[in-house]
Amino acid sequence: MKLITISVPAYNESEVLPHLYDRIKEVMTTVSDRYDYELLFINDGSSDNSVQIMKELRAKDSRVSYVDLARNYGKEIAMAAGFDYAKGDAMVTMDADLQHPPELIPEMLQLWEQGYEDVYAKRKIREGETWLKKYTSKKYYQLLQKMSKTPVLPDAGDFRLLDRRCIDALKKLRETQRYSKGLYSWMGFKKVEIEFDAAPRLAGETKWNYGSLFNLALEGMTSFTTTPLKISSILGFIVSIVAFIYMIYIFIATLVTGNAVEGFPTLMIVILFLGGVQLISIGIIGEYLGRIFNEVKGRPLYFVEEYNDEREPIK
Repeated sequence: MKLITISVPAYNESEVLPHLYDRIKEVMTTVSDRYDYELLFINDGSSDNSVQIMKELRAKDSRVSYVDLARNYGKEIAMAAGFDYAKGDAMVTMDADLQHPPELIPEMLQLWEQGYEDVYAKRKIREGETWLKKYTSKKYYQLLQKMSKTPVLPDAGDFRLLDRRCIDALKKLRETQRYSKGLYSWMGFKKVEIEFDAAPRLAGETKWNYGSLFNLALEGMTSFTTTPLKISSILGFIVSIVAFIYMIYIFIATLVTGNAVEGFPTLMIVILFLGGVQLISIGIIGEYLGRIFNEVKGRPLYFVEEYNDEREPIK
């Protein structure tokens, strides 16, 4: 039988993990005549007893595996660890909070058997989210679509089934500043969409506040487009032309009237405006330069404390 890896990154999800295990086990029982499965938990440096629950689940079910990362690296890196440790012919990635319904997995497997290599789930309804979060998310994806040459699918997150070819392709992408939604689109392969209603999280609190969402949005902007740099250059060019025209105006006005043009407030406005444009441009350049700085270090994406009850050697 074909082996399916179900990868679940988890950070402080001790309240949800037993329920998630039960739901996945129940769903995979319906396709047990055709597929075996591995439930792979990635403990992203949780401070609660999440890793202990993972160990208990593994003790009673050999199909459960876990990777205990050495610290909290963030969800993107935890997902990369899932790609590295997945053994299956295909892999399902999903969140631990049960907003991604496991009941969708059999439909994903059907489409995979039809030849699709990336079966991604798109949210129709986003329960438990504020109108502001929904609105800003919609506008962000619209802006990113216009700026990026790589299409990033809106409302299509990390809940998807990936063929082994996709997994091996993602394992080759070792960039430290990761934006998986963009990587899925960039690598290509044969894709198909299915829709689902995102339920509220079963328990616990969301790890995505507006600050972390802003950082993720910034990763998407700087990882898959250089448009901000181009906008900075164009803006600087426009400001330079306007400043040059204004300089000619002052020169001519001085020749005609014979007196220097009075206008200290105007002068201050121009200076502050030019200074603001320069600082914004330097900030944009700094974001890209910071990413180059992180990439050229060549550090590993993560270190593993333990894998399936054994301490991992540092390779």
